[in-house]
Amino acid sequence: MIAEDSVLLRIGLVKVLEMAGFEVAAEAGDAQGLLTAVEDHRPDIAVVDVRMPPGFTDEGVRAALSIRQQWPDTAVLLLSQYVEERYATALLATNTSGVGYLLKQRVADVEEFIEALRRVAAGGTALDPQVVAQLLVRRSSDPLERLTGRERDVLALMAEGRSNAGISAQLVVSESAVAKHINNILAKLDLPRASADHRRVLAVLHFLGAGG
Repeated sequence: MIAEDSVLLRIGLVKVLEMAGFEVAAEAGDAQGLLTAVEDHRPDIAVVDVRMPPGFTDEGVRAALSIRQQWPDTAVLLLSQYVEERYATALLATNTSGVGYLLKQRVADVEEFIEALRRVAAGGTALDPQVVAQLLVRRSSDPLERLTGRERDVLALMAEGRSNAGISAQLVVSESAVAKHINNILAKLDLPRASADHRRVLAVLHFLGAGG
């Protein structure tokens, strides 16, 4: 399910997703159309523009929150033109399972976008690196000062929703090294240990200030 008021971007998204093997069940150009389509089709995931008609403010975010409340089995990936931290916070405050927030420029990197989409559809999390960077800057003191530079890199990728394997590939280090860094981070920041990736992300986001 795609909700985007820009016809050209919507067509582009449909083509990209279909080429990647997704079935696009429906399209919408406004928030009400999105909610109606989700109710009718119950898609696995909805890709939603943050700002849509009629007000072009936070219609997409409010629709996404409604979807999460009414149809929790439908994952939601928000797309935004700019980093709007409060919108990411609103979406993540209730549940980090099956949610994502990316800048529209990420769509240009098709492989990365599809990877994030699959992760969210599977119940994971995908946060834009720029959103994570803002959260890290906001918490640039306190226990974060205990972390080494490499541990901060790992923390940022954890907050984006990446798995140990994903972090390993991104930083070109072994998965055992990643696991060691994560254990150090959890210990230094007094974060609870959890086996589920989305719970780990929830803990990190809570520490960074996105959880409340």
